[in-house]
Amino acid sequence: MTGVGGPTGVGERALGPDLARGFMLLFIALANSHYFVSGARYFAGFPVDGSVVDRGVGMVISTLVDERAFPMFGVLFGYGVAQIVRRQREAGREWWPIRRLLWRRSLVLVVLGFLHAMLLYIGDILAAYGVLLFLGVWALRWKDRWLFIVAGFVLILIALPSDDLLDSFAEGPDPTMLPAGFGSQLADRIAAQPFVAGVAWIGFVTPFLIGLWAGRRRILERPAEHLTLLRTTALLGLTIAIAGALPVSLVVGGVLAMPSEHTLSIIGPLHAATGVFGGLGYAALIVLVAHRLTSRPDALGGRGGGRQGIALAIAAVGQRSLTCYLAQSVVWTVVFTPYLLDLSDTLTTTTTALLAVATWSATVLLADRMRRANYRGPFELLIRRITYRSTASQSTAATRSRSSGSRA
Repeated sequence: MTGVGGPTGVGERALGPDLARGFMLLFIALANSHYFVSGARYFAGFPVDGSVVDRGVGMVISTLVDERAFPMFGVLFGYGVAQIVRRQREAGREWWPIRRLLWRRSLVLVVLGFLHAMLLYIGDILAAYGVLLFLGVWALRWKDRWLFIVAGFVLILIALPSDDLLDSFAEGPDPTMLPAGFGSQLADRIAAQPFVAGVAWIGFVTPFLIGLWAGRRRILERPAEHLTLLRTTALLGLTIAIAGALPVSLVVGGVLAMPSEHTLSIIGPLHAATGVFGGLGYAALIVLVAHRLTSRPDALGGRGGGRQGIALAIAAVGQRSLTCYLAQSVVWTVVFTPYLLDLSDTLTTTTTALLAVATWSATVLLADRMRRANYRGPFELLIRRITYRSTASQSTAATRSRSSGSRA
């Protein structure tokens, strides 16, 4: 049981958002891991000199996962912020205390993200989301139309032709990802991390704002009331995302020749911008699946079995997404870092994808054990303790005050 205005208790959580977060971690594992693979030539983060199978796997990941997983994260992040705000407002709290609560949360994300990038994975997104949340609190009271206007404006900016991606599309792992030693790792990453955290959040503004809007209406928690919207979003979002990914993914798969720099300056931003629609589509699709599961009379009863048991286990990952995300990075660090196992030259796009699936599956098993033990997860407990510390103190003080009054 959770105090009024505190974090949502496990028993109060809807299946849809947690199931979406759980699947999101699989997509993130697939999106992150292939950047470590070594090759002679690269395109869009994939070696293009591998086997036919490798290029086929790369094409599938580029079409369905790359630039689609993180927008889904952005939608769910914005949705979660809206949930926090709603609970705080229902508890009678004013806007400034709510902003301070969210700023504490953003500070935790920035600090965790910095440590994560320095010690484990330079491609951290936690710090970027911390910066986004720090700035995004000013959008909490925007009218709906302003959420969509700003979201649309940023999406258009992302979609504009740009030469900024040309180098990154042709490069493989850099020294910050595969450091020769721990000292050089710290030296290189401390210079790169401020740029990553300070700029990367811009790409998440659109899904974050749309997530805020959806959270205000509890669309993912009450899918029965929004079935038409969810079905339309799933169909259109994924169609646009797949169509927008094909110009890049067909090159990754070896179906099309390497594009000119001018063509790449167009299809690169297009790949990223249409990925926002993919994030929305995936979130809607998974929530529809959750609705189908929970609408059955015997669904998710007891400890769960069959499809329901699998859904509960994946939802448990979503409830512990921060812990499971960091656990993935531990695997990438151990497997790929040159001064540890150093398997970048050994693993291929295909075997790395299998490693990503195996890593995610291991987190599903771990999270399910935590669920059965009624344990939140270490990093979830940490962020909640810091975020809600003053709220808890106020609740305790109010309880003591009521107790004193009743004894008087």
